[in-house]
Amino acid sequence: MESMLTKFLLSLLIPGLLVVLFTRVTFNHIVGLILTVALIAAAVYAGYTNTWFLYAVNAASLTSGFWYASRMYHRTKKAETHEDE
Repeated sequence: MESMLTKFLLSLLIPGLLVVLFTRVTFNHIVGLILTVALIAAAVYAGYTNTWFLYAVNAASLTSGFWYASRMYHRTKKAETHEDE
């Protein structure tokens, strides 16, 4: 059985990294967030996340990942508009 520490560390890292990865793949930070939320919802439904503490850690990781992905997305769009000028 997985320890609570392992679940905590994975909940802390994976959602944020997935948002950034999906943003890079789809070139849209909103789509990246939606795909990550769908994966986390499937994991919760399957029973891999089972405490309110892990829900909160997942939400914090999603928030920080979305913040970083938004910055990355807007920085890329800004660079593209300056190239066109």
